[in-house]
Amino acid sequence: MHSYDSLLLKAGEHPKVVQELLGHSSIQVTMDIYSHIEPEIKVKAAQSINGVFQMKKPSLVEEG
Repeated sequence: MHSYDSLLLKAGEHPKVVQELLGHSSIQVTMDIYSHIEPEIKVKAAQSINGVFQMKKPSLVEEG
């Protein structure tokens, strides 16, 4: 069962869906048990927020 749950989270399934499939009383229970499984999740989150803040700077056009 642990592999099934871990694979769902790794595949990007929403933790709330995993919680309901497992019958946990709260999402906190699910995340406490399984969130340590994939450290790459932290890297992906950091990359996502970096993408939000990396805006293309407008080029300066000299007017003549």
